[in-house]
Amino acid sequence: MLDNLSLFLVIVEKGGLAAAGRELGLSPATVSERLAALERYYGATLLSRTTRSISLTEEGRLLLEEGRHLLAQADGLRRRLRDGGDEMSGLLRISAPLDFGTSRLVPLLDRFMAQHPGIALDLNLTDGYLDLVGQGVDLALRYGDLADSTLRTLSLGENRRAVCASPDYLARRGVPTHPEELSAHDCLLMRFGEHPERWWSFQIGGALKRVMVQGRRISNNGHLVRQWCLRGEGVCLKSRWDVGQDLASGRLVEILPEFAAPASRLQIVYPSGRHQPRRVRALIDALVAEFGRPAQG
Repeated sequence: MLDNLSLFLVIVEKGGLAAAGRELGLSPATVSERLAALERYYGATLLSRTTRSISLTEEGRLLLEEGRHLLAQADGLRRRLRDGGDEMSGLLRISAPLDFGTSRLVPLLDRFMAQHPGIALDLNLTDGYLDLVGQGVDLALRYGDLADSTLRTLSLGENRRAVCASPDYLARRGVPTHPEELSAHDCLLMRFGEHPERWWSFQIGGALKRVMVQGRRISNNGHLVRQWCLRGEGVCLKSRWDVGQDLASGRLVEILPEFAAPASRLQIVYPSGRHQPRRVRALIDALVAEFGRPAQG
């Protein structure tokens, strides 16, 4: 049953029975027979199939959500029986924003893996949105509030954002003294999902207000936006987790600090209703110890 469950996950990941067969070196007939055996075992249809595509049924979606956990439990049990229960091992699937992940998270993960040689890592660095359940991610680090209420969160440090630019840019274009003056500047825009972040929030006159900005450069890559800013291409709005060292060294200069919006949060995000393996719980503890305090600028 576990082998067939593992095959089912590969079918979903590869998008079809034939592709899964090629991945695992199995004939189409064998893949089909083993999928049918799994459906008989659970007494449910797991996939809706046409000649061109497959889609998950509700039962298949539930099995996808919990199947990786079942396989991880079985693997963990095997390792505990083999190793006496003392070794922490297995695969960690993690997602994080690109800049934060590269500069802050990767050094922690390197230390964590050095302490636990049995741990393997699959790290997805992206500033976009991920389906944590569908892609089998154990946990993600994300800024701000989440639209998906089915996920569980654990708040870490404050995410204070800074409007900043390079000294060269400010020497050429001048230093804005009010958020409304940003309309005369080249702003470097992040795109989250389909839409660029054209509205930046500021504390103006005792109230939180949004100011529309514009610019010629847009990207869904936060690291690229920071590099553009360092090169003097415009003004960016970035987390202090990402630009704190740039500000401290003078490579970037914070502007409009007196209008800074209230801080949001850096959060650990993970699927609900799932028992966390020991390796995931240990990593969460390490993240809380490292980042569970206000970010320093």
